[in-house]
Amino acid sequence: MADTEYRQQTLSVLVENSAGVLSQVTRLFTRKGYNIESLAVGVTDNPKISRITIILKGTDRMISLLEAQLAKLLPVISIKRLTGTDSIYRELLLIKVRAETKDSRDSIIQIVNVFRAAIVDMSKNSLMIQVSADASKGDALISLLSEFGITEIARTGMIALQRGDGTIYERTENVSEYEVGKIHD
Repeated sequence: MADTEYRQQTLSVLVENSAGVLSQVTRLFTRKGYNIESLAVGVTDNPKISRITIILKGTDRMISLLEAQLAKLLPVISIKRLTGTDSIYRELLLIKVRAETKDSRDSIIQIVNVFRAAIVDMSKNSLMIQVSADASKGDALISLLSEFGITEIARTGMIALQRGDGTIYERTENVSEYEVGKIHD
């Protein structure tokens, strides 16, 4: 039954861009006992609004209840649950890898080209690679580069947008009592 199956879920949340908002949102997850697997936050095209992309595991019912709780927070403007089929997911990775010989550099450069990544820094004994990828592509690149000796990895966390014309700004429900005083377009 789908309602009892734990699976990865993605929430895209628009919030007022003000101090303490991220703390309020993450505190809700902590109080409810949810573990956030990925969290990415950034300002949108409107400097008064930020988008929080949250990836967690849960049942459909659990996530629906969490969405309702999030909607009650005053700084939350809009929430949209995204699925893998209707959305594009990307994460930025910076990977520093050992490249102590010409052969290892050449091999790493070939891998970087196949993955449409970029070398953004080079030293005598290492290369730093940048790639924007979905989770499987990022993991595959890490796996291939690990044979050379990865010295550091930094990952941003996933961001996502719905495919096509749909947006998080769509008003699919009537204005509720929890939306009083919130920023709207």
